[in-house]
Amino acid sequence: MKNMGTADRWTRVGLAVVLILTYVTGTVTGTLGIIFTVVGVVFLLTSLIGFCPLYAPFGIRTCPRKEG
Repeated sequence: MKNMGTADRWTRVGLAVVLILTYVTGTVTGTLGIIFTVVGVVFLLTSLIGFCPLYAPFGIRTCPRKEG
C-alpha cells in the first residue's frame, strides 16, 4: 500500500539527484559522499514504489486516502 503522495515523491527525487550529484561531481567525498549516495538511492527507490518504510510505524501518509 502506498503511503507517499505526489509532492513527497517528487521532493525525494529532487533530493536524491542532488545528493548523488554531490558525490559524482566530487563536491562531497569520502565516507560522507558514500552516505549521501546511499541515502539518495534509498530516496529514489522509495519514490519509485511510493512507500516509505519509516512512515509505516508512525502511521504517516502523505497521499490522499481513496474513498470506497
